[in-house]
Amino acid sequence: MLENQSLEPTTNGYKAVGHSVRRTDGAEKVRGEIRYAGDLHLPGMLHARPVLSLYAHARIKKIEVEAALKVPGVVRVVTAAELPLILEASESRKRNPLAKDEVIFYGQPVAVVLGETEAAALDGANLVQVEYEELPAAIDLLLALQPNAPLVRRKEGHGADLEAQIHATIEVKAEKEKAVLPPNVSNHVHFQQGDVEAGFREAAVIVENTFRLPMVHQSYLEPQVVVAAPDPLGGLTVYSSTQAGFSARRDVAAALGLPQNKVKVVSMPVGGGFGGKFGLLEPWAAGLAKLVGRPVKLGYYRMEDLLAANPAPACVIEVKVGARADGTFCALKARLIFDTGIYPGAPVWLAGMLLGSYYRFDNYEIEGLEVLTNRPNSGAYRAPGAAQASFAIESQIDALAHALQRDPLELRLQNCAVEGDLNPSKRPWPRIGLKECLEKLQQHPAWQHRATKGVDQGIGIAVGGWPGGLEPATALCRLDHDGSFTVTTGISDLTGVTTSLQLIAAEVLGLKPEQVTVHNVDTDSAPYAGASGGSKTTLTVGAAVVKAAEDARKQVLEIAAQYLEASPEDLELSEGKVKVKGLPSRSVTLQEIANLSMSFGGRFEPVFGRGSSAITRNAPSFAVHLARVKVDRETGEVKVLGYVAVQDVGFAINPAEVAGQIHGGVTQGLGWALYEQMVYDETGTLLSGSLMDYTLQTAAMVPPIDVQLVEIPAPDGPFGAKGVGEPPIIPGAATIANAIFDAIGVRVTEVPATPERLLKAIWSRQF
Repeated sequence: MLENQSLEPTTNGYKAVGHSVRRTDGAEKVRGEIRYAGDLHLPGMLHARPVLSLYAHARIKKIEVEAALKVPGVVRVVTAAELPLILEASESRKRNPLAKDEVIFYGQPVAVVLGETEAAALDGANLVQVEYEELPAAIDLLLALQPNAPLVRRKEGHGADLEAQIHATIEVKAEKEKAVLPPNVSNHVHFQQGDVEAGFREAAVIVENTFRLPMVHQSYLEPQVVVAAPDPLGGLTVYSSTQAGFSARRDVAAALGLPQNKVKVVSMPVGGGFGGKFGLLEPWAAGLAKLVGRPVKLGYYRMEDLLAANPAPACVIEVKVGARADGTFCALKARLIFDTGIYPGAPVWLAGMLLGSYYRFDNYEIEGLEVLTNRPNSGAYRAPGAAQASFAIESQIDALAHALQRDPLELRLQNCAVEGDLNPSKRPWPRIGLKECLEKLQQHPAWQHRATKGVDQGIGIAVGGWPGGLEPATALCRLDHDGSFTVTTGISDLTGVTTSLQLIAAEVLGLKPEQVTVHNVDTDSAPYAGASGGSKTTLTVGAAVVKAAEDARKQVLEIAAQYLEASPEDLELSEGKVKVKGLPSRSVTLQEIANLSMSFGGRFEPVFGRGSSAITRNAPSFAVHLARVKVDRETGEVKVLGYVAVQDVGFAINPAEVAGQIHGGVTQGLGWALYEQMVYDETGTLLSGSLMDYTLQTAAMVPPIDVQLVEIPAPDGPFGAKGVGEPPIIPGAATIANAIFDAIGVRVTEVPATPERLLKAIWSRQF
């Protein structure tokens, strides 16, 4: 399935963008030379080790710290009452890192031990004794929805899709109707069009199923870690593995009551984030540093990260769909129930909107509920809400195709959304590549030869879509003395976007990529950039870099025009020189221009380009996946034999990096489908709290992945580029589930499709 690899786009004559290059940080990472936040050792630094709750819900009666304080090297044991954070009106665990009177989830930090060494702090944490009075807990999502369920939060309040908004720039509108909601429901959304019951009466085929997806962890290689250091002038520097430096600065300043100009955040290289590092430990670490007046390193061990970070939410999705005899979709009814944990913020709005967006339904009603439970609050995970929604709707579309005896790809082509169709938010889709991705897969040999398959082998396909994120951004572009350029941004680089920005600037400036350096600097020095997530960094920051490079180029040409006594319109910049068109002998090098503008007695202003973007149109991106699987009926094991991922990327700035993003997304989607789940018992204890129990794929478990690129340019993206990070994870669970059905006729409605779960389904079908 790798024979038809299609990575290189049509470059349209571009010399830098559109060509595969190595990442600028690749060699340093391979050699282990990159310094992460956990590698920092500041003079006088203390190490912090948390003490975690062993109950999902309990009253704290007493915390005994005397034994811990006797450990050599232990400096202090800090509880919530001592932590100097402003807690008023806070609806976030960032501002409430330590339990004060009650613990409300298993693994919640209760105290933190500060030691001169990590070993001393760990020994001290093991000696802190906490006396609890256990209280009723709401653990099961559906039971927590009941009116008589234990109350998770005393304080009432309705949430919004906070992490989803950061990722996708969605607008969560207040409901017009005031629904009567159970006590633990923190958010309710409702989309409706037409008459759903009348639509079902038109249906020749109706399919109804309930789908379940577990809580899953982002499983980044580098756990959460922050180093906070006070300075003598009353400020604070925070070194963090964050995806959002400016957001972290805002959080820390608000939590400590400091002006933002007193807080500097240094976004360190991020060892994986996938939405889980939009800020969690920064205010906590900053509060500790302010309390003791010394640098403090606060980081989670792997088990602590699994227990007390911010994983993707579990959910239950009920979906009923109907189609007419001619294959047109006439009705959709769905209810999405998301487990948001102890604080509001699950992506239920976005999931509901996407569930009804891929296809044209004449009539639909989609309801979403966000339910509080005594589990860690949910965070973003690569396309928050989209993977869950796609698992449900794409499984149902496959079931409709089977019931109608239709080709599942042709049925999707018949009903897929196109430009101008309204999604449930009542906004028209711009030009999208869903149809083109389906058509490209239709011509792929893996689909053309699908009938050629072995015993208990199956082919499955599924769609995934992402609206694309937005956030303003600024970039700077400076000419240096040696004739090279330096681009400055404020992003966190997780996925090689720095290399893409280098290519973008080089293309605008007519230079080789190695003549451009991109620096991502701290919040004191950087121009504003939004969070790195939501498939928006290349789109938004890239657009700002284009403008900054164009501004710098214009300044270069103006200086050269005066020096060469020519009109700027008659000049061209390429290969490090400004030349008069048609007269290549009349030229001036960039190094000479730098000396003319940055030396004693220079008569020209230094070249310093500025560019900003505030894009208001989303750049949606779609992917269509195909998997070939083999199911062992005796063991329930599913082996993925091959995989095809077709994706609309707008324009591939660096095709190799785009392919890498798609490979990574597909791999994580397979984790949703077959392996990963956070399992809690009835008391709220996490049973999969280590990598011995939480299953992640090894390299040998990842199948061959054939990446096929489609390019439907984004009007506002640099050279037409769109974000590519989110879509490749979205179709994975449904793709595998549909392939399993094709192989053995068993419809998977709960993932991961573990051998035990699949065997049970096989046996229940047989007997």
